[in-house]
Order: sequence, then structure tokens, then C-alpha cells
Amino acid sequence: MKSIRHAVAVAVPALVAVAAAGAAAAAVFATARRVVTPTARSNDTEILAVDTGAQTIELTRTADTELPGRYGLFTTGTYGYVKLGAVLSADQRKVRRKLLTQIDVGAKVDRGAAFSGWYYSTPAELHLPYETVLIGSPAGPCPAWFFPAAPDAATSDSAASETWVIQVHGRGTTRAECLRAVPVFHSLGMPTLVVSYRNDGEAPRSRGGSYALGASEWRDVDAAIGHALRHGAKRVVLMGWSMGGAIVLQASVNSAHREAIAGLVLDSPVVDWRTVLRFQAREAGLVEPLPALAMEALSTPWSARLGGAEQAIPFDSLDMVARADELAVPILILHSDDDGFVPSDASHALAAARPDLVTMPEFAVARHTKLWNYDQISWTTAITDWISTIIGP
Repeated sequence: MKSIRHAVAVAVPALVAVAAAGAAAAAVFATARRVVTPTARSNDTEILAVDTGAQTIELTRTADTELPGRYGLFTTGTYGYVKLGAVLSADQRKVRRKLLTQIDVGAKVDRGAAFSGWYYSTPAELHLPYETVLIGSPAGPCPAWFFPAAPDAATSDSAASETWVIQVHGRGTTRAECLRAVPVFHSLGMPTLVVSYRNDGEAPRSRGGSYALGASEWRDVDAAIGHALRHGAKRVVLMGWSMGGAIVLQASVNSAHREAIAGLVLDSPVVDWRTVLRFQAREAGLVEPLPALAMEALSTPWSARLGGAEQAIPFDSLDMVARADELAVPILILHSDDDGFVPSDASHALAAARPDLVTMPEFAVARHTKLWNYDQISWTTAITDWISTIIGP
């Protein structure tokens, strides 16, 4: 009996230790999978009331929904997407905003909603000529929208019309995110190509269907550069939003068409993934060493697939502050110090490392990828002034 009790006394702590280790490993890989797995849009606010007479809407108050400016709201029911205007009133619990989309009496509008900086949801809303094209990339045919330069611009300013802008959207979004920037480039006489990339829900799915955080998606952007050069472009400006910033930074140092890249515009960009993922982990209440272990799992070949990645994520290669010396073209960074999702620390670090290349005007208050919405005039002026240094006034 004594030997049995001794065996149990030894075995139970060992089993507890094994169970704890298993739970920790499961938490690490679950965290890793959240990083690389494309996810559906999640609701981040609630619709509390809709006044169809005054055409106003009440939302739960968050750091995003209280922002001044024009925004969008993904909803379910009669409307899938509505546009929002100015904040009319607010208290500690809710905000009341002007509706810019007419909501009819009797319409069904569910409570769950997602606040968005997109504003424009389809290219037709811009009232500019455009066409849908397919770009042949290593992932397969990737759909894109092409907005040509205005005919008078094409004849009066060849430098502008021969410089195409290629826009790349961020993580968990689609091409529509980029539509806000099309009018400013169109006004400058520049054609714009708004592209998709593997696993974004519009372009082809890779075998594993996961994000590589820019480490493979840049190849689809490189294919878009080749498409532009075959169709009249002499040079390109790459614009990336959020993770799209990480993608175009990778394209700028890896592309077979590097000599044709005239500059980069980065809106709320991911410049270094480690900085971003540590910040997001803290915001989610995850404590070290869990975030560090998740990144280690994703960067190690044998464990990357257990973490949901198709191949190891090269975090060192994706750290463009560390690789700042490899950058060779002018860069405009538009990043709010109150981003709240992708901190601006790495953007400031890149600006400090390459002051000869990086222009970074000050922005605050605006949240992630919402600078256009919050301060369209300053955002537009920053791009217009910077472009004049690339192609001339």
C-alpha cells in the first residue's frame, strides 16, 4: 500500500506538469494562429437607436466611434454598409452621429456593427472611370481596379501619367480600403491600380490559406508592378495601408522591378511586426512570455505549421528598421501617434534611421488607417506636397 501511495504521489505532480505544459503549448499555438489566419470582420460597436426622421444613429461610444469626420459602418439587416457623418452629441455611454446614407422607415438594422474608415465601399462611388483587370501573379489571377489618368492629364503631364500608383490594402480587409486615396492621385494626373493579394478573400487562396505578413504577399505586388510597366507606366509609387505597408516595404527591397519604384506612401504601416504583435498582445491582456513564444513558434520551421503558417515567418527580414540601410527610395509615412492598433513607434524609428528618405508629418488623435477620415485636408496636403518632389509640381 505504501508503495502505491508513493507512486501516486510521484505521478500526480508529473501529470499536472504535463497538463500545464500542454495547456501552455496550446495557448502559444492559438496565439500564433490568430496572427496568420485571415479572419472575418468582427463587430466592435452596437447600434443603440436609429432615428429615420432626423436621419441620425446612436452607437456605443468607443475611441473610434467618437472620432470627428466621415466613416462607414458595416451592419446586417436591410443595409450591409452605411456612411456616417459628424458627431452630433455624446455622453459617457453613447454617441449620436449624422447618417449620410438614407435609412428608410421600417428598415431592419441589427444591433451588432463594425466601425470602418473605408467610407467608400465600391469604386463606382468615386464617379471616376475605372475597369476591373486581372493580374497574373505566382498565386494566380488577382483582381484589381484600374483608374486611368484623366485624358487631359495624360496629354499635359507625361511625368504624372507615366507614374502609376499601386495601392495595397491591409490585413483582414479588401481593396475597398484603398478607395479613399484614389481621388487625390487622380487629381494629380496619376493612374491608380488597386490590387488584391493571396488569401485576402478576393485573390486566389494559397495551399495553406494563411498570411505570411508580407513575406510572400509582396510577390503579388511585384506582379502588379510588372503589369503596370507592360501597360504604359514608366515608374510606380507603391502605397500600403497597415499590413499593406509591410508588403510594399518588402516589395521595395525584393522586387525584380526595383529600378521602377519611385517612392512609397505608407498609411498606418506595419514597419516591424514584433513591435506590433507585442503591443496587440498587451492590449488583449496577454502577458509575456506568451507573445514571445508565439512569435518564436511562427519563426521556427518545425513549429510554424502548428501555429497556422504555411512556412516559417522571417521576422528578422520583416523588420525594416533593422534593414533601413537597404531602402533606396523616398518614403512618406502617414501615421497617427494615437493609432491604437499599430503603434507608430517603428515608423518614428524608421524616420530617425533614414531622415534622408523618410518624410513623416505629425498626426495625432486619428485612429488606425483613419487619418483621411479625421483630417482629410492635412492628409491630402501631405500626399500632394510629397508627390510634387517625386514627379514635379
